[in-house]
Amino acid sequence: MKRMVMTTSSREQTLRLAGAFANVLKGGEIIFLRGPIGAGKTVFVKGVAAALGLKSSPTSASFSLMKEYQNKKYRLFHIDLFRLEEGEVFNLGFEEMLEDENAIILAEWPDPIEKMLPSDRLEMNFVLREGDERTIEIVSRGPTSQYVLEALCKVAKSSC
Repeated sequence: MKRMVMTTSSREQTLRLAGAFANVLKGGEIIFLRGPIGAGKTVFVKGVAAALGLKSSPTSASFSLMKEYQNKKYRLFHIDLFRLEEGEVFNLGFEEMLEDENAIILAEWPDPIEKMLPSDRLEMNFVLREGDERTIEIVSRGPTSQYVLEALCKVAKSSC
């Protein structure tokens, strides 16, 4: 398990961090995003999508549970399970997502699906500080996610 902690103090910095993050993704990654409303989770997803060259900009998926964005190389699944319980999550197509080696799964409020997805994933915790500042802790939970986090640490010139 590796861990990295970053601090951003604006929407633009969160988008830049997401861009750096996206540049180390290869497909097949699962990322859980946790934090309170307004902590920057969806902004982060927008930054990842933009850096991957996806034409549509993600919006909160709260009312549709999942949205899919794709281009010739990647399929990004943005899942938002705010206020749902484990027993309320059905037929989101996890098998198809997991079989696609170019799929990237970004899940906000992921607790209801935690047991349904592989344990090898990145977990991000967004913590609001004063003003627009937030601390973003990123933890790897397996070999694939550890590789991604180590690559991000090199890009960000930070230690893990």
